[in-house]
Amino acid sequence: MSIKLHCEPGTLLAATPEMLDPNFMHAVVLVCQHANEGAYGLVLNRRSEYTTRTLLSEHPTLGRYDHPIYVGGPVQLNSMQILHRAPDHIDGGVELVPGLWIGGELDHVARFIAEQEATEDRVRLLVGYAGWGAGQLDAELAGGSWVPAPCAPEDVFRRDPENLWRDVLRTIRGELEGLENEPPAPEWN
Repeated sequence: MSIKLHCEPGTLLAATPEMLDPNFMHAVVLVCQHANEGAYGLVLNRRSEYTTRTLLSEHPTLGRYDHPIYVGGPVQLNSMQILHRAPDHIDGGVELVPGLWIGGELDHVARFIAEQEATEDRVRLLVGYAGWGAGQLDAELAGGSWVPAPCAPEDVFRRDPENLWRDVLRTIRGELEGLENEPPAPEWN
């Protein structure tokens, strides 16, 4: 199987078992941008111990709710990213792939969380992001650190994000089939 070196926005990247960086071990990253200047994405399967009540306690609405916060990556942990599939309620986002928007007005997100039930399957808040310099992601793809896979909005909003990595790798056929069963390092056998 040949690995595509340029990933369109909306592609999922599953870290291979050889990826031992603790920020990305068994991570699934949603590619948000991949250009000659670099790339950035959001780790989807790292739920933090924080909620909007603890992290955004000063916000008049979000400070009253326990909507989970995820770690989108190790870069700029003081920034928040929004993924959603509620464009009729949240203005300001850009459709990344059909049915999945990135960005939006935080006050609209707050109102949506306050007025709707079960918002976790439609809004994901993340702190930080994953970033690559010019050519860095291309080199990591060529070196076999990441396996690209298609994304469905359901992947982003799973209630069991800890299983996402294995489930994404299970969709891969060919020479990489079974990769989800390998330990992170051969010496762990």
